[in-house]
Amino acid sequence: MRRRRISTTVLGAGFGTAVLVTALAVPHPATAGPKVGQLLTGPEAGQALTEPEVGQALTGGRGGGWHGAGWRDGPPTVDPADVRFERRTLRTGRPQEVGLLPEYVDRLRTDAEAYLSPTPDHPNFPTYAGAVLLAAKDGVVVRHEAVGTAVKYSEVGAAPGRVGVELPADQQIPMRKDTIFDLASISKLFTTVVVLRQVERGTVELDAPVVRYLPEFAAGGKEAVTVRMLLTHTGGLPAFAPLWSRYPTPEAREAAALATPFAAGASPGNQYVYSDLGLIALGVLVERVTGSPLEELVATEVTGPLRMVDTGYNPAPAVRPRIAATEYQPYADRGMVWGEVHDENAWALGGVAGHAGLFSTANDLAIFCQMLLNGGEYRGARILRESTVRDMLANYNAHLESGYPESDRGLGVELHKHWYMSGLASPVTFGHTGFTGTSIVVDPLSHTFLILLTNRVHPDRNWGSNNVARRALARDLAYASPVRSPLGGTAWRADDRDGGSVTLTAPLRRAAGRASVASFRLWYDTEPRYDVLHFQTSADGGETWAPVDVTLVGPAGRWTAEGSVTGYGGRRWWQAFAELPARTTDLRWSYTTDGSAQGRGVYVDGLLVVGTNGLLFSGEGTDATRFTATGWTPSPT
Repeated sequence: MRRRRISTTVLGAGFGTAVLVTALAVPHPATAGPKVGQLLTGPEAGQALTEPEVGQALTGGRGGGWHGAGWRDGPPTVDPADVRFERRTLRTGRPQEVGLLPEYVDRLRTDAEAYLSPTPDHPNFPTYAGAVLLAAKDGVVVRHEAVGTAVKYSEVGAAPGRVGVELPADQQIPMRKDTIFDLASISKLFTTVVVLRQVERGTVELDAPVVRYLPEFAAGGKEAVTVRMLLTHTGGLPAFAPLWSRYPTPEAREAAALATPFAAGASPGNQYVYSDLGLIALGVLVERVTGSPLEELVATEVTGPLRMVDTGYNPAPAVRPRIAATEYQPYADRGMVWGEVHDENAWALGGVAGHAGLFSTANDLAIFCQMLLNGGEYRGARILRESTVRDMLANYNAHLESGYPESDRGLGVELHKHWYMSGLASPVTFGHTGFTGTSIVVDPLSHTFLILLTNRVHPDRNWGSNNVARRALARDLAYASPVRSPLGGTAWRADDRDGGSVTLTAPLRRAAGRASVASFRLWYDTEPRYDVLHFQTSADGGETWAPVDVTLVGPAGRWTAEGSVTGYGGRRWWQAFAELPARTTDLRWSYTTDGSAQGRGVYVDGLLVVGTNGLLFSGEGTDATRFTATGWTPSPT
């Protein structure tokens, strides 16, 4: 850790002025700490104080404090109003051009290739036969790669082995950057955009009952279900119904989808159940309102204006060699599905449905992602209003989070899903996955997106999910954006460990006396509720630990963490202050994680502890080597 000379600053407001110690980056340490109460800046330099108060913010002049800061009601958050739209046209460039660390961008291909074979986190089968990835920031495509095989297997052996039968080598087709993939549920985003264009025109109202446009939807008591509820998956519909096997014709299957009653115990707006049936209904709804088929609406309203030349339903036989094969489906008398939609219900509905059926490439999807980052426009084609894109990113299911932790949803898009967004996640990060192994993640705060297209169901869906690969690549791109401390040098960083507990301990030079204060800088971004950083003190040399409150101060205000933090940390460094109990001997940061998915991580820097009995710990000075780190490492910032 870089050593720094110890200095003091003042944060004062309200009921008094507090003296809190911070560190300024200089090459040599101080040999003794300042006396508690010494005032080096402020309205009356040199004035002695009697007792520090932790975390008070400066509300007057600039004077070295936080100008204009005030109390927050709780931890930091962000909403669609905070998103900045900037019009950009995609181009290819180097990671350094947009401030990314190239070593992490390079890992995207390395990690994508690793999952072509069994891995410790996906041990029994390869995660996928092949993949195409595309990563971009600020309109610059920094990596576009193809790995593995688009068409590899002819069939699957019987259970329990489910061994894939490979095609002869000369019949296998390598993955290409322009390989066309069955997008599966990413198709829902295009249905959503078509619906929202009708909302903008006034022909559809989000809070109108669906029965206004589809009277037959009332079957099963669904009269109160609204268009918004279908977009947010809160309408109470079941997740799925095997329309393809229960009904004989596309017309009968569509009618059955619309007539499906509520899931058991469900009611409009009171639960979250991800439902294909709701999006099937929305596809029919826009067809009914406009008088045009869904495939025509997607082509004329979205893909055509955006010049997405490889995106559409029911691809022509001529492009079949460019299409990634999906699953062996002998149960549906289909054999190896290749060149037609994988989803059985979409296939049985003629290849076009609101929930699935669209095919596309990484290049085309990059245009779609950049259009949304631009606020609904790309290369002069206005697809959605900026206000509509902001509406898409609001979490309409926040009231359901306690009962349905995975319910965070905007209009058609998923929000804040660490299980595939990893370190790119934030309350306004949006995206979607597809059952065939596809996903997009769009982070509007950093103007970054990641597209991962795989044929993970080729040859068999039972070979497993590709979520481990989705997280690995999202983590690579997230880490490519450096976390730089305002103090420079290195900071302590908690290691990535799923299902782990790591600790960083600072043993004080002597037990804390009256009015002892710890000051440090903190950067954190974790999976909410599941990955938690705890602040703790010990009065018996580390035998037992107790939580300690920490006040976090930043340019926009301050708030108090009652012993721990979790979730979105504002993507910024916080100046943290903790008033230590008398007789404290040790200070500790303990980071615990669940079994999968993490955020960007946790960093601690610049620890300094002072009290009435002098300097107790200087983490950037003479005590730099006294930390006890278990699962924490010094990391460049």
